[in-house]
Formats: sequence, C-alpha cells, structure tokens
Amino acid sequence: MMATKTAIITGATSGIGKACAKMLAKNNYNIIITGRRANRLNDLEKEIKNVKVLKLNFDIRDRKETEKQIQNLPKSWKNIDLLINNAGLAAGLSDIQDGDVDKWEQMIDTNIKGLLYISKQIMPIMVANKKGHIVNISSIAGKETYGKGNVYCGTKHAVEAITKGMRIDMLAHGIKVTSIAPGMVNTEFSEVRLGNKKDADKVYEGFTPLYAKDIAETVEFVITRSAHVNINEMLVMPTAQATATNTFKQ
Repeated sequence: MMATKTAIITGATSGIGKACAKMLAKNNYNIIITGRRANRLNDLEKEIKNVKVLKLNFDIRDRKETEKQIQNLPKSWKNIDLLINNAGLAAGLSDIQDGDVDKWEQMIDTNIKGLLYISKQIMPIMVANKKGHIVNISSIAGKETYGKGNVYCGTKHAVEAITKGMRIDMLAHGIKVTSIAPGMVNTEFSEVRLGNKKDADKVYEGFTPLYAKDIAETVEFVITRSAHVNINEMLVMPTAQATATNTFKQ
C-alpha cells in the first residue's frame, strides 16, 4: 500500500524517536528522520522497508541549519501531516547552585529552543493545509519538580506550557496538538545525563521501567483517534512509579 501521509521525527537516532519511526512505518507514514548521528540515521533507514524515508542530519539547536533543512525539503516531502518533537535530553544532576552553565544551555537550547525552531518551520505548512498533528514529548519532569533536576524540570515545564499555547493558537486551523509526558523510560536518557552506563543502569534496578516501545504505542493511540478527537495530554508511568520520585523497588 502506498503511504499517503508524511511524518517528521526529531531525535530519531535512538530511544523513543527510533521506536516512533518504526511504529509510523507500520502505520503507513512516509518518514523524515532527523538527528545528529548520521551513522544511526543510516542504520534506521535500512531497518524501515515498506515506506519512504528521508534523512536529515543536523543539530536541532542550530536555528539557521534547522530552517535550511526544512525550507529545502524536496517538493514531495513538503506536506507534513505529523510532527513529533522528540529531541531532548537531561545533562547532569546537581543542586542548582552547583550547576554547570554549559549543561543548562545545552538543555535549554535542545529541549525548548530546538522544539520551537522546527515547529516554527512546520506549523505554517499545517496552517496552509488546515490539518496536521503536533506531538511534543514532554516528561513527568514537566508536571513535577524534583531535587537536582532544577533546569531540566524547567525546560520540560516550558514544553508543557508551549504545548498548551500551541493547542490554543492552532485551534482555529484544525490542527491537533498533544503532550505526552513519560515517567522513567529505559533508553539512553540516564546514560546521557549521568555520563556512563554503569550509573545509568542503577537507575532502573529493582523495578520494571517503561521502554521506548511503550511510548511509541502511546503516540500510536494518540495519532489514530478520529478526526474530531484530540488528546491534549497524557501522563504515562511505569506501574512501579507513582510520582517523579516515588518508585516501588523490590
């Protein structure tokens, strides 16, 4: 069956983004995958067989490059139906007075500004078409604040607020907007945050966390609702996690 819809996913080289790309292929979307690691984009392209894949290798923090990549899309890829703003990270875990300013800027530039840069390029396409869906991957950290999470939590609170603003402003144009806020997901997230796999593995010891596939399935549910149904937000937690800091470990 020929794909009739097009999706773009940021941060598609691992974790939730990669799982979403595979899910969308099964749902017959042609897919634009973006990320900083060209080799991983190449590998993902090889894994997806039944739909068309376009790779865009750039850093979402670079506004001019983001604009260039989207504005120079081939004509057949320009009518984007779905944007999944997945690119994001936590860098470091420290009391705010001991924080690393470079890591603060990395999180702010990726989680907030990067999301805005690419959304600014895609939203006019959707407005012109009077249809589309934007899914922003947020976090439990956008709902609650926890110790040593200060700036990361701030960026995800911003994602929540921006999503609500998008929902209001896109309302008149028939565009759906959704926030999906996962709890603890066993991806590269903790390894990036803590700087090594050994410490990252300890985060998920003693209980079953979420996995990237779980969030991709959540995205699938959201994007397959009837045209008159919009899921504004979803908070998805492991059974063993009640809040950002309350987990039951055996």
